[in-house]
Amino acid sequence: MIRKASIGRALARGDAGFDEALHASSFSAYDSGKRPDHIYQANNADDVIAAVKVAIAENKKISIVSGGHSFSQNHIRDGGILLDVSRLNAMEIDARNKTAIIGPGCLSGDLDAALAKKGLLFPVAHAYTVGMGGFLLQGGFGWDSQVVGIACESVMAIDVVLADGSLVHASETENADLLWAARGAGPGFFGVVVRFHLKLRDRPKYSGMKMQVFRLRHMEELMAWADSIKHEVSPKVEMMLVFNRKAFGIFSHGIELVACVLADSRREAKQLLSFLDTSPVRRKASIRLPLLGFSLQFIMKIGEQIMFWPNRMWFADNVWIKGPIAPALPLIRTIAEKQPEAPSHIYWQFWNPRKDRTDMAFSMEGDSYLALFGALKQSNHDNADKIWAVEGAKSLEKFSNGIQLADENLACRPAKFMAAENLDKLELIRAKYDPDRRFNSYGHVK
Repeated sequence: MIRKASIGRALARGDAGFDEALHASSFSAYDSGKRPDHIYQANNADDVIAAVKVAIAENKKISIVSGGHSFSQNHIRDGGILLDVSRLNAMEIDARNKTAIIGPGCLSGDLDAALAKKGLLFPVAHAYTVGMGGFLLQGGFGWDSQVVGIACESVMAIDVVLADGSLVHASETENADLLWAARGAGPGFFGVVVRFHLKLRDRPKYSGMKMQVFRLRHMEELMAWADSIKHEVSPKVEMMLVFNRKAFGIFSHGIELVACVLADSRREAKQLLSFLDTSPVRRKASIRLPLLGFSLQFIMKIGEQIMFWPNRMWFADNVWIKGPIAPALPLIRTIAEKQPEAPSHIYWQFWNPRKDRTDMAFSMEGDSYLALFGALKQSNHDNADKIWAVEGAKSLEKFSNGIQLADENLACRPAKFMAAENLDKLELIRAKYDPDRRFNSYGHVK
């Protein structure tokens, strides 16, 4: 999303600057051809209320964007109102009580930088420019999520503008059903959150990463080994495999094993990552980097610059894998061999679902997570590359129990993203607060 320091304004289709504002609302350069009737760039909660009242008066549907990292561009619809809340980016941090109040347009990296100065941490997104609004609503697989829980579990309350234009507070004791829905409904949430009330924790004193790079021919052995150790690795370690046609250091098709760690000291970090020094696959790595100490902001910025280039059309999809990864490896091999040019990539991470999750809308997890990100130039692209992510995810459905809403592509491939009973409950709450379905829902829901 291209953020400008200008004051937000209202634009109608056909106005000068309308298309520029629409395209700036998305990280992806893809133009679907869809156009809302109006774009309202809110500067504050009063602007949000006013936009909702216009939608009521004109009987228009509303879509919302806060950060623009929805690869499916779920917020861009034909007709209706696009409500841009990216300018609602204020932060209030109460270090003594370890709480914060933020707007939906607050960037993950900006929040982390502000918290770092006070020795505090929140499980923000892994990429610096992700808006906190959409990130929190879909669940929020952020830094240290295996330790403290996914980000939405640390949302204590919200202030939300409802479909009738009223502004209400929702917590576990007041309008609790709204908070339940906001913890995981993602783009299907039926209100405009203008403030999130967050619970913070003390920040680990050390952050760093270790990397090993393998050629693609070692894929099966590498993934099987990584899957086999998932219950032995500390939750303080986030280990991921990234498939890239220009892998770091070898500049050819390979797999980057990246292990990030948050610890109380460098000594503890080295101990937590020592399994990488004794693994049976280590000798097959073309490149092996030692433990490097970096701030989270640095890791977030570098990761985003390497993996998510601007000015590309992005097409993504994902699957939770249920059970061992081994049966899926032949299909993952095929997907990798069809992988488009860099910065297109495959992301795989083992995941250990917690058994003490908060009761909330979020309710879909697997034993590991695989996401496909196709990045195409706006010219000279092959249609096979455009559908690579969706077709790859579709081929893995037999091993999958559902998807994350983080990298969804529901408009092209409807898939299960929530437990059936949770989805039923969500729709009952929607009927209570948005009986006319003023707010657009998931991409596959018309």
